[in-house]
Amino acid sequence: MKYKGIRNFQHGQTERIGILITNLGTPDAPTPSALRRYLAEFLWDPRVVEAPRPLWWLILHGIILRVRPRRSAAAYAKVWQPEGSPLLLHTARQAEGIREALRESHGQNLVVAFAMRYGNPSIATALDELQAQGVSKLLVLPLYPQYSASTAGSTFDALAADFTRRRWLPDLRFVAHYHDFPPYIEAMARHIEAHWANHGRKEKLVLSYHGVPFRYLLQGDPYHCECHKTSRLLADRLGLSDEDYITTFQSRFGREEWLQPYTDETMKALPGQGVRSVDVFCPGFSSDCLETIEEINEENRGYFLDAGGESFSYIPALNATPGHIEALVKLIEENLKGWTLPDNRPETLAQRQQRATAIKNANYPGRPLDQL
Repeated sequence: MKYKGIRNFQHGQTERIGILITNLGTPDAPTPSALRRYLAEFLWDPRVVEAPRPLWWLILHGIILRVRPRRSAAAYAKVWQPEGSPLLLHTARQAEGIREALRESHGQNLVVAFAMRYGNPSIATALDELQAQGVSKLLVLPLYPQYSASTAGSTFDALAADFTRRRWLPDLRFVAHYHDFPPYIEAMARHIEAHWANHGRKEKLVLSYHGVPFRYLLQGDPYHCECHKTSRLLADRLGLSDEDYITTFQSRFGREEWLQPYTDETMKALPGQGVRSVDVFCPGFSSDCLETIEEINEENRGYFLDAGGESFSYIPALNATPGHIEALVKLIEENLKGWTLPDNRPETLAQRQQRATAIKNANYPGRPLDQL
C-alpha cells in the first residue's frame, strides 16, 4: 500500500489548526444523471441503509437508481438557485462567516474549510487542502446538532477511511453533537422570536426533525432523545407550554416504521384538532435544503391547508445568520480548549527553517529539503 503524502511539503513550515465543517451533501446539478451519481454514493453507505449488502445492491441498482433520480431531479430543480444547490451555498457562507470571525480573534493560525459527506467538495479534497496549509491539529464539526449513526457516525467513518490512506495524521477532535449547547439554543430562540416579531405568532409551533427508522432507537441510537431534549430546551427558552409546540419527524423512506409522529400525518391531522395556524421550524437542519424548502414549505404546507388549516408559516433554518455564526464559533472555541495555538511569528518560522536546514546539511548534504 502506498500512503498519500503531502505535496510540496517543507520541513519547518507554518503549522496551523484546521477547522473542517461538514454537511450531508448535494448533487452537482438538478439532473437525473447527477442525482444518480449522488444517490448511488449516499444510499450505498451502510450507515444510511442498514441492509445486507448483496440484497441491497440488487434493490438499489435494479430498482431505485432506475426510478428515483428523475423524480428527485425534478424536486431539486424547484429549489436550485442560479449559484447552485441551497445546501452548498449556505454551507459555504457558514464556513466564510466562521473564517472571518476566527480570523479576527486568532489571526492566521486557524484554517477553516468545508466539505460534504456525499458529493462535492469531498472530505478527501478538504483534507488535502488543510494539510497543504500546514494543519497539524484538526477539529471536525459535522453540522448535525443531534447525533445519529447515519449522519455524524457516517462522517466519522469517512474521515477514518481517508486517514487509513494518509502518511501523516493530524491530532483529531470530532464534535459528535451539540443538541443542548446553550448558544445553539439561544440562536434558535432569537431567530424564532425575530420571525414572530415580523410575521406574527401562530397557534402552534411544529418542530420537525429528519426521521430515522424506529429500530435505531431500540438499538441505542440517541437521536430521538436528543431531538426531544432540543425541543424541550428551546420551548423552555421561548416560554412555551406543552400544548404550544409539538415535535415531529419527516422524510421517512421505505416501508418500515420510523420515528413518530410523522410530520406529514401531523399536518393533515392538526386542522381536525382545531389548530388553524402553525409555525414550522426544523432545529436539526443547520441549512435550508430540499427537505426544508420543498418538503416542508411546499408539500407539508399543502397538506395542512388542504386539510382545513388557514395559515402556515415556515421559519427558515439558521443558515449563515449572525446569531448562528456566533453560536458555531463559540462551539468551535469550546472544543479547541487545551490546544495551544501555533507560534507563526516570522522570527519563529525563520528559526524553525534554520534548524531544519542545519539538520539537513549535517545529515543529507547536497539534497533539497523537499526530498527528505
